[in-house]
Amino acid sequence: MTNYYQEYDPTFQSRFDWSSPTVLRERARRHPEKIYLDVPWAKESFTYQETLDIAESVGSGMLKAGADVGDRVLIMIPNSSAYIFAWLGSSVAGLVEVPINTAYRGAFLSHQVSTTTPSIAVISPEYIERILDVEEAFDTVKHFYLVGKDEQVDQGIQILGKHGKNASNWKALLNEEKLELPRVKYSDLGSIFFTSGTTGLSKGVMMPHAHMYLFADETVSLTRLTEEDTYMSCGPLFHGNSQFLAAYPALIAGSRYVLQERFSASEWINQIRVSKATVTNFIGVMMDFVWQQERKPDDKDNDLRCVFAAPTASSILEEYKERFGIEAFVEVFGLTETCMPILTPYGIDRPAGAAGLLNKEWFDIRLVDSETDEEVQIGEVGELIVRAVFPWTSCQGYYAMPDKTAEAFRNLWFHTGDGLKRDKDGWYYFVDRLKDALRRRGENISSYEVEQALVSHPSIEEVAAIGVPADQEAGEDEVMVFIVPEHGQEVIAEEIWEYSKKQLPDFAIPRYIQVLSELPKTPSEKVRKIELREMGVGPDTSDRGPQPRRKKRS
Repeated sequence: MTNYYQEYDPTFQSRFDWSSPTVLRERARRHPEKIYLDVPWAKESFTYQETLDIAESVGSGMLKAGADVGDRVLIMIPNSSAYIFAWLGSSVAGLVEVPINTAYRGAFLSHQVSTTTPSIAVISPEYIERILDVEEAFDTVKHFYLVGKDEQVDQGIQILGKHGKNASNWKALLNEEKLELPRVKYSDLGSIFFTSGTTGLSKGVMMPHAHMYLFADETVSLTRLTEEDTYMSCGPLFHGNSQFLAAYPALIAGSRYVLQERFSASEWINQIRVSKATVTNFIGVMMDFVWQQERKPDDKDNDLRCVFAAPTASSILEEYKERFGIEAFVEVFGLTETCMPILTPYGIDRPAGAAGLLNKEWFDIRLVDSETDEEVQIGEVGELIVRAVFPWTSCQGYYAMPDKTAEAFRNLWFHTGDGLKRDKDGWYYFVDRLKDALRRRGENISSYEVEQALVSHPSIEEVAAIGVPADQEAGEDEVMVFIVPEHGQEVIAEEIWEYSKKQLPDFAIPRYIQVLSELPKTPSEKVRKIELREMGVGPDTSDRGPQPRRKKRS
C-alpha cells in the first residue's frame, strides 16, 4: 500500500487526532442523524449523535462512581449495544477498557482481573457466580454495573450487595448528567487486550489510542470502507476482530455498523442479505463453516462486496467469490501487539497461501533467526520481528509485566514468535507458530494456562499441552494434553474431561488425552514439545470427539 490515504476521506489524517473520542465527536458533528450502530436481533439502532450522547453519559457516570482518569474498566458482557457504549464511554472519560472473554472462569479470570486492577466493572448477572469464586481479584472494583434483564439485574445487585459490593443497573448510566470530560490524547492508553501466553500467563497488551486507530484505519483502507457501506460483524466484541477490526473502522469511515449476537454458519448469508451488508469479516474457521452449508439458489442475492478473512481458505477462494457474488477477499498477518504489518491489498491477485505484502508506510519488519536475531535469506523461514515507523502506533508493552515486555522487545524489535518466509516478489507466507500458543475456533489459548489448570487434579503429576491440526482448513488446532500420573494413581480420561469443565473455558477443554510415563525434556528440564508434536495423536490416545458449537440461547 503505497499512498495509504490516496482513495479515502482524509478527515483524520493527522495522527494527533487518532483517538476514539475525537473520531466519535467528529462523526457526530458531520452527520448526526445517520445510523451508526444497528443491533437487529435486539431491535435497536443508534445514530452517531445518539451514540456520542450515550457514551458521554456513561463516561460521566463512571467518573462519578469513583473512577479516575487512567483507571481500568472491565467489560464482561455478551454482544450488545451496552458493549459498544461501555467501550466508547470509558474512552471519552479517559478510562482504559479491559475486555474479558465471557467464557473465562477460575484462574483464567482471576489472573486478568488481578493484573489490571479495574475500578469499574460492567458485567452480566450470569457471570456473578464465577466472579464470586475469585472474589479477591475484584477487590479493586469500586462499582459494578449489571447489563441484562431487569429481574436478573435486580437479583445480581442483591447478591453483590450481600458481599459488600456496590452495584447498580447499567441503565442508570445511560442518562447520567454529563460532566466536563477530559481531553483524550492519541498517546493515552485506550485498551488492554489480553493475548495468549506461551511459556507463561496470558499478557495484557497496552494499546494506546493511536494503536487502536491504526488497526481500524488499516481495515478502512484494506476493505475500501466508505460512508456508503454497511459493515456486519458476528464475532464477540471482547475480541479485536469485532471491535477494532469492525466497529471502529465503521466509526472512522462513517459507515453503518451491524452487530450480530453471535456467529451462525447457517444464518450467515441471511444476516448478510437482510442487513444489506457490503463488508464483513471472518476469523479462523468461520469461512470454512459457512462454505459447508447447503448451497441455495439465492446465495448470490446480497450486497456483499468484500470479506476480510484471516486466514483465507485459499483452496476454495475463487469458488467462494462465485457462489456468493463477492468482489474481493482481503487478508492480513498481524498481532494485537503490532497492528497489521502484512496485508493483501484490495483487488490484487496473490500467490496461493500468501498472507500479503509489507505495509511499509507504517512498519519495518524482518525475518530473523530466532536465536541470533540475524536476518535470514529470501525463501528461508525466520521469526517475524516488527518495529513501528511512528510513535504510539504499536503496543507499549504488557501491563504489569515488565519482564515479558523486555523479553518481547529485545534489540528494540517486537518478536512475534511466528515463523514466516518471503519470496523474491515480496509476498510473505505464514509457515508455523514458533510459540506454544494454540488457536481453536477463533479463540487463542495459552498452553501454559491449560497445563496449570489441569495439574491441580490429584491424579496428575505433570501435564503438557500442545495443538494438533483440526479438521478445518483454516490452520486451527485441537487441544491435546500429555499427562504423567501421580505415583500409584490412574488417569481416567472421562474424569479429566469432567474436571476440565470446572477449570477451563469450554473452548480450551482438551479433545485428546495421552498418558505417558514421563515427558521428554531437555537437560535443563524444559519439556521438549517438539517431540510431543511429532508423537501426536496415536492409537491409544483418548479422544473426546469434535464438540458441537454452543447452541443459540432461546
